[in-house]
Amino acid sequence: MASHSDTLVVFFGATAGANGGKLGSDEREIILLVWQIVDLHEKKVGKIHRCLVKPDTLDLTPECKEETGLTVEDVVKAEPLDEVLQQFQQSVSSEVKCLGRSSYRLCVNSPHIIRQALHPEASKKNLVLPECFFSFVDLRKEFHKCCPNAGPVESLSLPSMLEHVGLPAVSEQLMGMREVRSMVQLTLRILADPYNHCISCFETVKYKLDSGTCSKTEPVDSETVIRARGLPWQSSDQDIARFFKGLNIAKGGVALCLNAQGRRNGEALVRFINSEHRDLALERHKHHMGSRYIEVYKATGEEFLKIAGGTSNEVAQFLSKENQVIIRMRGLPFTATPQEVLDFLGPESPVTDGTEGLLFVKYPDGRPTGDAFVLFSCDEYAQNAMKKHRQILGKRYIELFRSTAAEVQQVLNRYLSTPLISTLPSSPIVPVLATPPFLPTASSSRDCVRLRGLPYTAGIEDILEFMGEHTVDIKPHGVHMVLNQQGRPSGDAFIQMLSPDKAFLVAQKCHKKTMKDRYVEVFQCSTEEMSIVLMGGTLNRSGLSPPPCKLPCLSPPAAYSAFPTPPALLSEAALYQPHLLAAPRPHQGSPHSAALAYYPPQPHFYMNMNYTAYYPSPPVSPSTVGYFAAPPGMAATVAAQAHPAAAAAAAAASSVLPQPGALVRMQGLPYNTGVKDILSFFQGYQYAPEEYSGVVPMSEQARSLIQPKEWLCL
Repeated sequence: MASHSDTLVVFFGATAGANGGKLGSDEREIILLVWQIVDLHEKKVGKIHRCLVKPDTLDLTPECKEETGLTVEDVVKAEPLDEVLQQFQQSVSSEVKCLGRSSYRLCVNSPHIIRQALHPEASKKNLVLPECFFSFVDLRKEFHKCCPNAGPVESLSLPSMLEHVGLPAVSEQLMGMREVRSMVQLTLRILADPYNHCISCFETVKYKLDSGTCSKTEPVDSETVIRARGLPWQSSDQDIARFFKGLNIAKGGVALCLNAQGRRNGEALVRFINSEHRDLALERHKHHMGSRYIEVYKATGEEFLKIAGGTSNEVAQFLSKENQVIIRMRGLPFTATPQEVLDFLGPESPVTDGTEGLLFVKYPDGRPTGDAFVLFSCDEYAQNAMKKHRQILGKRYIELFRSTAAEVQQVLNRYLSTPLISTLPSSPIVPVLATPPFLPTASSSRDCVRLRGLPYTAGIEDILEFMGEHTVDIKPHGVHMVLNQQGRPSGDAFIQMLSPDKAFLVAQKCHKKTMKDRYVEVFQCSTEEMSIVLMGGTLNRSGLSPPPCKLPCLSPPAAYSAFPTPPALLSEAALYQPHLLAAPRPHQGSPHSAALAYYPPQPHFYMNMNYTAYYPSPPVSPSTVGYFAAPPGMAATVAAQAHPAAAAAAAAASSVLPQPGALVRMQGLPYNTGVKDILSFFQGYQYAPEEYSGVVPMSEQARSLIQPKEWLCL
């Protein structure tokens, strides 16, 4: 289509449902098309054409029958949409040729007929629209440019525009004929004296979605973003673009949302080129994609950047090749090489630039995650690759999905932001002796109950509702959800009651009550039994099994005991996330510790958790324990505050290590573990290079692996 057209085709359409400003909002099919040609040079008009269209569903709403004057009997004899569009193209082309003109462009009174009705219906019916339907003139916007004092574009109507330029209303009775004649008169009026308007504002419809990347620093207008919910899990960005066919999505503007496990959750954030297209997208709320209806809501630019934004140079380089089809591979063997992946895909689906078109997703320490993204130059190659879905590579079956640039960013952002140790604090570590306020004191008093068989989707609110009237007898922070080693609900929970009598009553009243169609077993137990299970042990009919961290084992050498204390005092110092620490107070016992915050222990402190085992959810307790000591003299000072009798022993121990630091004992290391592996494991912890050799002998080559920017606790 030429950039400048010398002929306009005034075009109008109606659907079997809502028309006017709501046209296309109810997914009803087109039943009427009317058009007439206008020669812009000679200011002449051609013959007016009115064609009925037979919809697939022969059902007209009462409002449609009243407005159009049509009945089911009228449209049942008509031709289907594809044949009517073919007639339209042949008729217009012949008339334009007879006028001696070379090009033409559609002119509509509102973009709804093109964007909200014609393109979505053609997409659903797999029809290929003529090129003329991808560019058009909006008469209301042209009129607003010609007569800016006529009011805002949204409030303009054909009668009001005719009245503004002094033209009488058209007396035509048939819907479609009336509108087209009014538009033709209005067009000729603004082209003539005294207006002499020149039509120059042409709107376009994108042929396809443009892939691309989005930077986290890029400004995104919140008035251009929507959230689509209820998408099929296998839907791709092309499927979403097809759902919004007729509306222009910004480059790289489809971001599929992932859940905590890295799988699609049925939602997507879509960014349009302007607020007008966003508003039209909101009118497609509860339109259908296949057999599913899709909910469409407003969203913000911050939400879009959170999902689609990225800063990785590796990702930017990978996605720098435009118009590529992206496939996500999941479940790859950790030992898979690029060549093995290329061989798996086969010669019928060549990867763009060979190994350069592969992006393996890795953790920050370089370990593979089993995910990879692949670029293909065309959809045919991608379809051939999709045929390998669930085929075997090595000893694993591989899943393949259509992906997007935004999903690449989201997956890389998630894995690259994952710490090497899941419980690393977000701020530099300082020596602390924690006193968590929520941990129970070990006791044989049976003032707890255990819930077994909970639905995996059950939350704290569901448990409180399940407890009913007994909720008032729960201790503050007394609900402990038990998670498995993957951090997912295990179906168990412990609840601390105010007294053993209350616990007994709950076990009697709530045993085998139903929660979400599942019956839940309720048993009375002690605090000690609860603590053993929370830290990784088991509690069953055969008795108690201690957790791994409480099994008999060798103690560390006495020379590395940083602060030995009597049994009544704290025997293990715990490292907690910042939001779980008690209010700090500066230590006054040592001149070099003024900048550090210390937390004094309490005699009743009880903590024996293993981070590899089950753990309760926050804020009940942290999920791991790391052991380290305070600077010299700190243990003695703190111990003297709580137990003067232990001061001498703590002071003697503090002289063993003249420098700050303590010993971390690691159990279960692979036999081939080296210094480099341990340093990589502890990346994120502070250490002093000159002190490292005092604890672990190492060569100069190993010393060169230590970088001052790393943090290690020894």
